[in-house]
Amino acid sequence: MTEDAVIQVFKDAMILVFKLAGPLLIISMLVGLVIAIIQAATQVHEQTLSFVPKVVVIALLLVVLASFYISSTDTFIREIFDMIGTVSTQTVSG
Repeated sequence: MTEDAVIQVFKDAMILVFKLAGPLLIISMLVGLVIAIIQAATQVHEQTLSFVPKVVVIALLLVVLASFYISSTDTFIREIFDMIGTVSTQTVSG
């Protein structure tokens, strides 16, 4: 396996991490911002008011995006195992 192939695997892994974590982080930040604005306007500063909506929204997003997460991860893992197979056959024949 060449250096370029290893770098490509790490690049693909990082892109996958950003694709999987990005929507959750962005939506969580937006929900936190909306809750913070509401808390500032009403002057109610309770910690659970910002925590509970974030947890609920993230749980709903995980349910909605579960098939995308599974298919993306499955595709990446299959590509990795295919690379492992090609490397092992090159090592045996070479």
